[in-house]
Amino acid sequence: MKTATRMFALTLTLLPMLAVAQLKSNEKLVAHVPFQFKAGDKAIPAGNCIVESSAQGRGPLMIFNVAARKSTMVSAIPERPAEDNVAYSLVFHKYGDRYFLTGIRQGDKMIEQLYETGQEAELRAQSSPMTEEVLLASRR
Repeated sequence: MKTATRMFALTLTLLPMLAVAQLKSNEKLVAHVPFQFKAGDKAIPAGNCIVESSAQGRGPLMIFNVAARKSTMVSAIPERPAEDNVAYSLVFHKYGDRYFLTGIRQGDKMIEQLYETGQEAELRAQSSPMTEEVLLASRR
């Protein structure tokens, strides 16, 4: 029983690290985000943000606001492979005046889904009304 519990805990620990980011390793998404938002458990200020996959297209997504000198890495669940020549968008959930980055969409299909943070889950549990914001991002 102890071994099964340890294996389960190890699997849960390693699972986010095994997620494969679907952005090509040489691509960066750039978007002007006019509001502060949470990515994982870190607040990223408003401004130009860069989202890119780490380690040759594998592993977590890196999110940067270079002007504000803020960055973070977040685990994502790959939904489907990226396609060429289709527009990218950053998807945010908004609760009141709080924004949470929740994924990357290509066309009308989600290609990366970020894990829900504890704060977002708490707001959702309080039945706070949620709206979705979508911002276009360009590839570089």
